Amino acid sequence: MEDEVCKHLAAIKTLKQPKDYVCEECIKTHSSWMHLRTCQTCGVTLCCDSSPNQHASKHAAEAGHPVVISAEPGERWLWCYVDEEMAEY
Repeated sequence: MEDEVCKHLAAIKTLKQPKDYVCEECIKTHSSWMHLRTCQTCGVTLCCDSSPNQHASKHAAEAGHPVVISAEPGERWLWCYVDEEMAEY
């Protein structure tokens, strides 16, 4: 990672990869999603802000888990909700 990243991104040493390519909350309500993000604190995979339910950002706000990675194949980046900062890996 870059030297000039926020403390939340800098704290990530090992990436939690998605277990499945589904939004764990959308599955419960038979909802749809656009793209997936995996929380780097607890490992839950949820839908992005382009999705109708925006579960990943809601999880970040409610649980206080600041960093996600894209769970989309071929995408290699992290996002910090607190500092609104991205880093590639």
